[in-house]
This record gives sequence, C-alpha cells and structure tokens, in this order.
Amino acid sequence: MAGQLKEVRSRISSVQSMQQITKAMKMVSAAKFRRAQDAIVQMRPYAQKLQDVLSNIVSNSDGEIKMALAEERPVEKVLLIVITSDRGLAGAFNSNVVKLARNVIRKNTRRSTIKAM
Repeated sequence: MAGQLKEVRSRISSVQSMQQITKAMKMVSAAKFRRAQDAIVQMRPYAQKLQDVLSNIVSNSDGEIKMALAEERPVEKVLLIVITSDRGLAGAFNSNVVKLARNVIRKNTRRSTIKAM
C-alpha cells in the first residue's frame, strides 16, 4: 500500500512539473508571436508605400513607355535564387523548397546536370 502511495505522489509531482514547463513554453511562444505581430504591423506603411508606387507606375503607363526590363526578349540565361530557412524545425520546409527548385531547373534546362552551391 505504501508503495502505491509513493508512486501516486511521484506521478503527481511529475505532472505538476510538466504543467510548469508547458506554462513556460506558452509564455515564450506568446512573446514570440507578439514580436512577430508587431513586426508585421510595422511593415504595413512600407508595403502600402510600395503598393502606391507600383500603382502609380502602372496607371501612368499606357503601354507606350519603353523600359528595358519590360521588353520581351528570348531567354538565354536564368538565375534561380533559392532561399531556405535557418530557423529551427524547418527541415521539411527546406527539403521541399530545394526539391521544388530542382524540379524547376530540370523542367527548364536542356542539360540534365544540376550543380548545387
């Protein structure tokens, strides 16, 4: 009987420890979420200004403007920049991004060799 009581007390203690850990993890994630939310809110004026600039460019062009970057020309060389995450627990994301990049390269090149940097 005494052995069972000791096991129950031990179990209660371990559950309380897990509750404390879970509470701490919730607080940390709430703080990170708040920081990310604040960063997004601070980016809004820049995004709005960029939207205004692009709308102004598009609205002022009647198709008559000659821009070197907007001209259609044959594709000779293509640069594909692949950006992956360096934050924790992003292994599957990184793998999927690299896999997609390799598929795009395979579909759009005549050569079958893919060089990774």
